[in-house]
Amino acid sequence: MAQAFLVLDDGRIFEGRSWGATGRTFGEAVFQTGMTGYQETLTDPSYHKQVVVMTAPHIGNTGINTQDNESSKIWVAGFVARNPSSLTSNWRSENDLEAELISQNVVGIQGVDTRAITRHLRDRGAMRVGIFSNLELTREEMVVEVRKSPQMAGAFLVKDVSTPKTYVVPSVGKRKFVVAALDLGIKAATPRMLAQRGVEVHVMPHDSTFEDIQAVHPDGVFLSNGPGDPATMTETIELVRQVLGAQIPIFGICFGHQILGRALGFETYKLQFGHRGINQPVIDKNTQKVEITAHNHGFALKAPTDAQFTTVYGPGEVTHVCLNDGVVEGLQLLEGAAFSVQYHPEAAAGPHDAAYLFDRFIDLMGKKVKA
Repeated sequence: MAQAFLVLDDGRIFEGRSWGATGRTFGEAVFQTGMTGYQETLTDPSYHKQVVVMTAPHIGNTGINTQDNESSKIWVAGFVARNPSSLTSNWRSENDLEAELISQNVVGIQGVDTRAITRHLRDRGAMRVGIFSNLELTREEMVVEVRKSPQMAGAFLVKDVSTPKTYVVPSVGKRKFVVAALDLGIKAATPRMLAQRGVEVHVMPHDSTFEDIQAVHPDGVFLSNGPGDPATMTETIELVRQVLGAQIPIFGICFGHQILGRALGFETYKLQFGHRGINQPVIDKNTQKVEITAHNHGFALKAPTDAQFTTVYGPGEVTHVCLNDGVVEGLQLLEGAAFSVQYHPEAAAGPHDAAYLFDRFIDLMGKKVKA
């Protein structure tokens, strides 16, 4: 087993052993706090160009299966674990985790102190990182290579993960509504959750026009999760403004939440180390109920959490706030038909506290149809 190094752009180096494919890889260093759901993390397009550090020490014990994938491939740029399981033990398993990493050429590292890496990122913030294995480079040369790699701020990545052409996920049972889902890096669980509620979902490319959306005669528009800097999404933001002007109901999650927020006139900013994992506490300001939610975002909205706000589309308010750091996690238009949350209500690996938001979208479309 080859020696491997995890190298951060501030010069900190962690030594471990190669895991998965060997070679080199670069990305943004982020940590994921879930105790389970590593397969959903690996195949989530929102993790494109990110090297994921798993804070849970024991990874891989349930192997890999095709049913739990959130997309057609692994998207993480690199994978970091302290102690990968040497055994795969689950009746649904179809492949060993490391074998899957190797087959998809995903460079990883094991045997490093993931707690120390996580604490370092919490203190210093998200930064660029490289994983090097089986390479003849000095420590100084590895640091230089990492510092030459692209940063996440200003990155336009949606084009890499979006579907090249529209496809349809049919409703389960009688069709009640039609939704145009803009694929910014959509997870498979999302159209599945809508379909279970009688929605026919047209999953459309990120560069679809307003005319493309109108052509499917949607009852609502869904804005998906995805990777990159929302500030780069100028054409999509303008598209959302057209949808808002047409008063078509909108539901956005994660990246889609940020884009809706920018369409309403707010700015976004880079979080110090982001929210990632399946155990993030969020409070609903209207009900005072606390939900445990799944997150994967490194950017956030600048919106007032203490008062209503005014937009050209009418008044609105922040509906959800993260209890860890006060970050805006949800907003809505009070007189319009648009709302969004920063987290993932589909949460395939759990928790499912926020699944009701899909029902809220159904209710919103129902009211619009009756009107």
